[in-house]
Amino acid sequence: MRTRRVLVLALLAISACANSASAGLLSLPLLPSLLNTVTCTLSQASSSPKLDGAVRQWAASGGQGSLRVIVSAQGGLLGTVESLLSALGLPLLSDLPGINALVTTVTGSQLPLLVCTDAVASISVDAVVSGTDVAGAPAPYSVRSTLGVPASTPTGAAIGVAVIDSGIASSADLGNRITAFFDFTNGAKATAPFDDYGHGTHVAGLIAGNASLAGGADYRGVAPGAFLVGMKVLDANGGGRTSDVIRAIQYATAQRAKLGIRVINLSLGHPIYEPASRDPLVRAVEAASQAGLIVVAAAGNMGYDASTGQSGYGGVTSPGDAPSAITVGALMTEDTTTRADDLVAPYSSRGPTWYDGLAKPDLVAPGHNLVSDAAPGSTLYTNYPAFRVGTNYLRLSGTSMAAAVASGAVALVLEAQRAAHPGAPPLTPNAVKAILQYSSLRMHDAVGAEYDDLTQGAGALNASGAIQLASAIDTTVPVGSYWWTSPVAPATTIGADTYTWSEHIVWGTHIVWGTSIDTNEAAWATGTPWGGSTTWGSHIVWGTDVVWVNPQSWATHIVWGSSYIGASCSDGHVVYGTATDPSSTVWGNLASGGGSQP
Repeated sequence: MRTRRVLVLALLAISACANSASAGLLSLPLLPSLLNTVTCTLSQASSSPKLDGAVRQWAASGGQGSLRVIVSAQGGLLGTVESLLSALGLPLLSDLPGINALVTTVTGSQLPLLVCTDAVASISVDAVVSGTDVAGAPAPYSVRSTLGVPASTPTGAAIGVAVIDSGIASSADLGNRITAFFDFTNGAKATAPFDDYGHGTHVAGLIAGNASLAGGADYRGVAPGAFLVGMKVLDANGGGRTSDVIRAIQYATAQRAKLGIRVINLSLGHPIYEPASRDPLVRAVEAASQAGLIVVAAAGNMGYDASTGQSGYGGVTSPGDAPSAITVGALMTEDTTTRADDLVAPYSSRGPTWYDGLAKPDLVAPGHNLVSDAAPGSTLYTNYPAFRVGTNYLRLSGTSMAAAVASGAVALVLEAQRAAHPGAPPLTPNAVKAILQYSSLRMHDAVGAEYDDLTQGAGALNASGAIQLASAIDTTVPVGSYWWTSPVAPATTIGADTYTWSEHIVWGTHIVWGTSIDTNEAAWATGTPWGGSTTWGSHIVWGTDVVWVNPQSWATHIVWGSSYIGASCSDGHVVYGTATDPSSTVWGNLASGGGSQP
């Protein structure tokens, strides 16, 4: 008993805890075994590697008020951490078992108790996520035409896409193809589809709209035969919580067979506050990919300084830094079907990813001035009448739109492979990403110079080429065997022009290329981390490092700071955004000296 008393007194010395928290400590007999007895003040806790950048910044500034956080437990100790929260009087706001984490709110006096607990692995802000977009003139053609998709087939028939966004408004354009709808802003309730913001409906229309609404003949979605599972995580103002997005991803993963989900679209995000391996949202995406779901994520619209128009690197947002996700930047089609005049949108976030230095985005897709379904009465429809196209459609721009276009293309790829090889195992997430990258088209800027891989990824989405490639792949053959069932010419004709495929893949921080991806490689297996080490066949070889071969070539302007990605400095002069305002960022460049990280 004396030992327990000594340990409890040591715990009370960790910080100036609130009386209620101290009382909670005494109420849990086993609590002392959960904690270290080392004194830990708020100041000391603020420098702990367990904290992400946003929580660390909040703690260092005094920990005023309370902060909503995601507390990740060490393996097998989720119940232990839950008991700790209860003992400290902290609310259990949400349970995230898929990533071994809990959601709570914490004060500055309570934070050290969590930091100094061995059972706690990390503490991340439950950041505000949003789907951002800008307005522009409408593109006067179906996005399918610029992707080179045949007018008739495929359509993405019987492929399920989970749209995790602000909701989906029912309409004739989507018909009875919204097969389920859940509101995660209100207890994950199954409800009738609705969208009070309008962003999710626009995304859904780009994926699967069939142009049935009046005035929509030119605005058909990429996969008009696909069905949708709506998962509302953003409110009427377009904001939401990371934890709700994670809950939606976890539900989609757990119920993927029952709901028929093959693809998850994430046209939302928040700034990167910690390495991808610790980021709760990224971990949820990786778990979904490990389960066989293809996750498509927007790269973010942080590619330039709005006040100067200067483009910069390092602006990819979470979960676009998830290695397994298909991270999509936005291209401008210049309102033409030809691909020759396409440009990467200035706002489209460039890589590399913060902390990890991964080469992202994976590719770029049409995302500028796209017209898609409106949600009448929604915030976007009501507050921005200039965005409207007729009474049923809305024009928006952004990587949110580009991700939706890519998700539609993924549905086409999956249907094409299934139709060509009935009964064969479905394409894995890694294989789908490889197909999209390998068949992509390299892009050049306004003066004819080829964009670097941190700007365009492997290249521009080429849905027609990806369909051709997927149709040739027989997934029944063993690893190491040739899996093409027919020759594939690495070129695509769109309109009057023929374009050569990029024929390379950005694998983590490296470029991989070869004569073809005609072999079933171990890299394509479900469970192989994208970018991880693997043994390649004779047709694919490692190339030069895409990120670090010449950092000065891309690092003249870094969106989030004034140093190399992942570098650290204590001067703290760079603001990387906050939990409540992800856009509050400051640009810097290497020439100015100094440096810091978020």
